[in-house]
Amino acid sequence: MRRLRTDDRGAMGVLIGILLGFGVLLGMGAIVVDVGMIYQERAELQNGADAGALAVARGCATGASTCLVNKANYYANHNAKDGVSTVDEVCGYDGHGVLSSCSASSGAITDCPAKPATGTKYVDVHTSTQTAGGDTLLPPAFARTLAGNSGYEGTQVAACARATWGPPKTATTMAMTISWCEWNEATSGGTSFGPTPPATPPLSVWRLLKLHTTSGTTCPAGPSGSDGPGMFGWVDDTGSDCSVLINNNTYSADTGASAGNDCKTALANAYTSRKPVYFPIYTKVTGTGTGGTYTLAGFAGFVVTGYWLPGASEKDWLTNKNECKGSDKCVAGYFVQGLMPNTGTIGGPDLGARIVQLTG
Repeated sequence: MRRLRTDDRGAMGVLIGILLGFGVLLGMGAIVVDVGMIYQERAELQNGADAGALAVARGCATGASTCLVNKANYYANHNAKDGVSTVDEVCGYDGHGVLSSCSASSGAITDCPAKPATGTKYVDVHTSTQTAGGDTLLPPAFARTLAGNSGYEGTQVAACARATWGPPKTATTMAMTISWCEWNEATSGGTSFGPTPPATPPLSVWRLLKLHTTSGTTCPAGPSGSDGPGMFGWVDDTGSDCSVLINNNTYSADTGASAGNDCKTALANAYTSRKPVYFPIYTKVTGTGTGGTYTLAGFAGFVVTGYWLPGASEKDWLTNKNECKGSDKCVAGYFVQGLMPNTGTIGGPDLGARIVQLTG
């Protein structure tokens, strides 16, 4: 009798039978599995919306011809586990008239925020469920087996992402700088830029920028004090890749006409690849030598076509000449409008360089 009182074998079977009979286990399965599937679907849709918004924004930031709405479909589908999703809407303001205006936000957690300030360039990408069979409902695994829930066919999950673009006010750039005066003269006040590589630019946009010139070069464009000694210089960088983070409107000068080994490597890479490099433009310089401080005007893109520095030089590939004369130290090339490859904060003057950010 003592053994019978203490033997609980089979008790779990009875308990499971009771739980199944009352639908508790099925209800738990519906919560764990079905809700988990909804969260997974939501994550895939959000990833697709994020990637699609960034892709469209990058294109629109470059120009009207590359502002392609259908890029959102490609990235939305490729972020879905089954390879398909629905892109319900791609809208915003691009400055080119390509994107349609967005409707007011619904305020739902799956919707994008309210419209940004007038003039802000942005794109919203709305995604929702689509199965490989073309259905727009995510089918349930267990929820339909619950009492009174036999007619449940599934749910449509949604997501939205917003990307904005514009000129940066903070960014990481190459540790080289020129004055706004020089940039203004070279671009005719920001109205004349060369084409983005690999297109060959006209010689009219080509410029020779000089370091520590002895030929008396002047820069008549721009306000007094906008040009510093040497007219073109190096920026004090703390890394080993000739880069500098500028985030407070000022940055420090580095002395000497010679480039460090990291900057020589960066120049060589820019010259060989013919891709734009981005550097800060200053509107004012105070102090001298290691005490020199530049005041930021904005950021600009520049394609290096040749350079002549102590211990490093390359013949200009555009003019096919050695353009730097005498004891001058020079970098040659042309300014372009383009998208910076790194992130920063949007809100600076537009000198040709732009960045893209996810903001919603």
